[in-house]
Amino acid sequence: MIKQVVAGLLLHGMSIWAQNPSAASSAGDPWKSLQFLVGTWEAKTQGGSAGAASSGTYTFQLELRSHVLARHSTNSGCKGPADFDCEHGDLLYVYEEPAGRALKAIYFDNEGHVINYEVTTPAPNTAVLLSPASQPGPQFRLVYEFKERIMHGKFEMRMPGQPDFKSYLDWSGRKK
Repeated sequence: MIKQVVAGLLLHGMSIWAQNPSAASSAGDPWKSLQFLVGTWEAKTQGGSAGAASSGTYTFQLELRSHVLARHSTNSGCKGPADFDCEHGDLLYVYEEPAGRALKAIYFDNEGHVINYEVTTPAPNTAVLLSPASQPGPQFRLVYEFKERIMHGKFEMRMPGQPDFKSYLDWSGRKK
């Protein structure tokens, strides 16, 4: 069954591409506004409600013939409360769906979380990833801001019925 679904998706995608092979190239460079993210960055936490102190690196790089901007993270040290997962691992993929449309992202981690995001760049050197408010449970916001040669990041949550986002984890670091 899964093979049939994948084959159908592949055929559907190939038929769209065959009908309009320049769709992706006519849209311009979808990664221009996110170019500031590309590279390997140091990350040291500064606070947030997670209560963890950690350090590591993360890399944003274009993959799959520049169809996906992928973030891969490594952890080099962590101290946190008993309920904080210091062995945390995650992947983030930013993509266009369909080509030429707004950017979206999907996040996966080793705890089984999957978060879908809409991606915006409200200011130069700033990216905001926001999960839909219509989903059950908390809404999530992931923000990257590059200023004064330092990348600042924060992961925030807004609980149902609450007006404001609360910081869960904040970090910053220089490009390696």
